[in-house]
Order: sequence, then C-alpha cells, then structure tokens
Amino acid sequence: MQVTEFLKRAVEDNASDLFILAGSPVLEKKDRHIVALTDRHMLPEETKQLIWEIYSLAERGRGIYEKTGDDDFSFAIAGLARFRVNAYRQRGSLAAVIRVVAFDIPDWNKLQIPEEIMKLANLADGLILVTGTAGSGKSTTQACLIDRINDTKEAHIVTLEDPIEYLHTHKRSIISQREISIDTEDYISALRACLRQAPDVILMGEMRDAETIRTAMTAAETGHLVIGTLHTKGAVNTIDRILDSFPSEQQAQVRVQLSMVLRTVVSQQLVPGVDDSLIPAFEIMHADHAIRNMIRDNKSHQITNAMIAGGEDGMVTMDQYLLRLYQEEKISKEVLLDYCDNSESVKKRIR
Repeated sequence: MQVTEFLKRAVEDNASDLFILAGSPVLEKKDRHIVALTDRHMLPEETKQLIWEIYSLAERGRGIYEKTGDDDFSFAIAGLARFRVNAYRQRGSLAAVIRVVAFDIPDWNKLQIPEEIMKLANLADGLILVTGTAGSGKSTTQACLIDRINDTKEAHIVTLEDPIEYLHTHKRSIISQREISIDTEDYISALRACLRQAPDVILMGEMRDAETIRTAMTAAETGHLVIGTLHTKGAVNTIDRILDSFPSEQQAQVRVQLSMVLRTVVSQQLVPGVDDSLIPAFEIMHADHAIRNMIRDNKSHQITNAMIAGGEDGMVTMDQYLLRLYQEEKISKEVLLDYCDNSESVKKRIR
C-alpha cells in the first residue's frame, strides 16, 4: 500500500496519530486505543519506502534527517488534511509518527473549551501560558484562541511554530505564520526578530530554555500579548518550572518580572469519558493581586488555595473541574480519582 492510503484511513477513522516503524504493523491511535492497519509486520525496506513517500509528498529534502536522525515537518494533502511528522531512526531503520491535523480551525464549543479561556482573546498584553503533557490538546486550544483574536481584533499576529499545524486565514487581523528551521533559524532568533515586525500578538511553541523564557517575558512586558506553552501539569508546577530554568542568583529578579507579566495559566489534560470518548479537563489560574504577591514572594505552594478562593473570578483547579465532570456524569468515579491531583481530598468531597 502507498502511504497516502494509510493517511486517508487515519483521517476517515478520526485517528489522532499514525505510526510507521519496522517490526510492527502500520498502526493508528484513536481515543487512546492502538489499532493495526496491516495484518503483518513491516520490514525495514517497507518503512523506508513509506517514509520517503512522505518526504516526496511534503516536497522536503532529507538532509536534516540524514544528518541528525530526527526531523520535524508538516505538509498537507488537498481535500484531506494537514499532517505533522516526526521522522526518526530506531534500531537503525526509519520510523515516523504522523499527527493528523484538520484543515479547519476546530469549533471551540464542540471541543468543550470553556468561554473563560476564550475570553483571554480580549487581553491586550501580558503572558498567557497553555500547559499540559504531550497530546493534551495545547496546540488546538491555542489555535482556537488565535482564531477568536483573528475574528474580533485588528491586530498583527505572529506565530512561531515547529512545525506549523493549523493554517490561519487573514480575517480582521493579519497573521504571519513562521515555521522554525524553514522560515527562520530557531525560536530565540525568530522571537527577537518578531519584536521588530510590529506584532500585537505573538504565539510561540514550547518555552524550552531560560533565554526563550526571558525574551518572551520581555516581549510581554513591552506591550505585546504573548501566548506560549510548557510541558507542565498545573499552574504551580508551571511557575516552578519557569523559575527553575534560571540560575539561583537570578530567580529573585525573574519572580518579580514574572509576577508583573503573567496573566493566566491554562493547564489541560484529556480524560476518558463514560462513552469512551476523550473529554478535556482544564485548570485556570488568573494572576490576580494575591497570586502576583505569592509569585514574587516565592510562595507558590499557596497558589492552589488562592485559586479555590477565586472561583468567582473564573479560576478553577484541576480537581474542581474533574469533580464537576463527575457530577455531570461525564466521567466515572475511577477516572476522577485516577486523574485528580489530590485523591484523598476528592474522596472526602464525593462521600
């Protein structure tokens, strides 16, 4: 079979990912279940042929893969979908994981993204962080947020992506989408250049190191709205991860700067629903006066209690959100206890 047949099958099945590697059938992942698309294991030469077909479809050279053994890129098939590819070497043979990305920006209502998150599009400046583990839907939430800004504001939006997933069209806003390693060398140089491109909104990928984090905070400090991601679970862990990225002698200064620019941390995960679908669960922390003081004074351990007290301001902890899903009979008790942060506290609340 040609690789396009596997890609079509993944789109038809509404799968999230397609896996091609030697010693295994071609596999797809749907709602966290792995399904075989071939009845036999693939040989190394067969996976090589399929992956080189992907490079041909993407009109991409093989230089990065052949030099490093890893390559990230995206491509589209007209009338089908966009695909985000990570090609890599394993056991000396070619392998790839392909993420299926719809052409259209998803409907935030159908994805069950709260309006409290979508309202972040009204912010004029500051730092918004969308966090969660890999595959938790961070990119989709960001895409919906950018689309809301595009619908409602006259702004210049610059996105720095690795690779580009969702394609945005110009609506009320102008959108410049830059792909790392194709349109620009790396995140930090793209972010610095971006500040000279008259942006109102900057969307960036994962904030991986201290230099990127510092530049993002500076951009937010100078009147831009910056939306970034971290692979962290929960608002408190996110703040701690940012501070721990810096040497100890710089952390006091960073705490002050972060307390000034941070607007909101959204943390999300996907949990199994009672109907075997995946349901998003969100934690929302708005940096109000009390939380800013906690960040500045290195008292992040108190933030969860402040979030519980800030329910009227739209804040919600992950445990509160999961408990709400359970009370609405969308998730089971077992899922609630498996995915919550403090199972003992949650058990007391559901007795």
